[in-house]
Amino acid sequence: MITSSSSHSTYKAFSLVEVLAAVGIIGIIAFLAIPNIVQIKQDSERNLAISRAEAVNMAIVSYIQSNGKDTVASGWTSKSNQERYAALIPYLSFAPAALTDFTPAGYTITLPADLNALTKSVLTVNSDGSTISY
Repeated sequence: MITSSSSHSTYKAFSLVEVLAAVGIIGIIAFLAIPNIVQIKQDSERNLAISRAEAVNMAIVSYIQSNGKDTVASGWTSKSNQERYAALIPYLSFAPAALTDFTPAGYTITLPADLNALTKSVLTVNSDGSTISY
């Protein structure tokens, strides 16, 4: 004789409380991590701006060495910041045509007005107008 027993299938699943606890833990971790991620992004943009300003300074030195200081310095003061940058493009790796495209957002690079003094480019933070010493 065959006996039939009713079989109850049991499903293994997470309860609502377990799911809510997991979501809560992930939310707490995200809440703690977001300020650090924002600070890391700001620091990397600042470092990129400093790196680009240093690249411009090295391009100025290469430009002077290639063309002669007297020749370069005589026409340099009458040029705009963009025209000076255009003269430096052959001495920069992968440089776009506009200085604003080369400089990271939120920063401004101002090239020295006079090459006789051999001063560095000025790096300015657009949000508050402060200059960055590098």
